Amino acid sequence: QVQLVESGGGLVQAGGSLRLSCAASGSISSNNVMGWYRQAPGKQRDLVASITSGGSTTYADSVKGRFIISRANAKNTVYLQMNSLKPEDTAVYYCYVRWGPYNYWGQGTQVTVSS
Repeated sequence: QVQLVESGGGLVQAGGSLRLSCAASGSISSNNVMGWYRQAPGKQRDLVASITSGGSTTYADSVKGRFIISRANAKNTVYLQMNSLKPEDTAVYYCYVRWGPYNYWGQGTQVTVSS
C-alpha cells in the first residue's frame, strides 16, 4: 500500500511564498516520477511540476521562474517551493508518484493566495 501525505498549504498574500512537502511511504519503485497537480474550483486538474528520480524537471508555463520542484530520494519526498504567488495560483494542490502502470495521489492541500 502506497500512501502520500502532503503538508505546507495555507493562506498567503500575493507576492508571498509557500513550500509544499509530500512524503510517500510503502512499496515504491526507486525509478519513479513525483510531482504536483492543482485544481481550482470548477476547473480541471492540471500539472504544475514534476521531477524524475534522476532529477529531470518539468514545469507548467504559468509557474516557470516562480516555482521550484525538488526531491529527496532517500526519503521519497517531493517539495514545491512557490514564490511570487498570485491569486490565480489558488487551488487544491495534489502530489503524486508514478512508475510503470502505477499512479498514486495524495489527499490534497489547499493553497489560497489573497490579493
